[in-house]
Amino acid sequence: MRRNPGRFYLSLLLLAPLLAGCLERGQPTMVDSGGDDDAFCRASHAVGSPEYVACRKDRDVQRANASSRADKRQRNLGEYMLNNPTRP
Repeated sequence: MRRNPGRFYLSLLLLAPLLAGCLERGQPTMVDSGGDDDAFCRASHAVGSPEYVACRKDRDVQRANASSRADKRQRNLGEYMLNNPTRP
């Protein structure tokens, strides 16, 4: 009996997006917004000036604080779920 290669390629074509989605798991959800920070700080300060450097540092601190808050919320949710199980 002869195999149909078209059926194999069609099934591979249909499975490829599902497998590609699995590869993206574990990737960080935050997108690098360095370009946005640069554009924001360039709008109000000259590049290389002390004000520009301070603006970029402030934006970095704000991003780090937001990331730590999100991590803390996730940790708290996990602890809540472990300590308060619901029974179906």
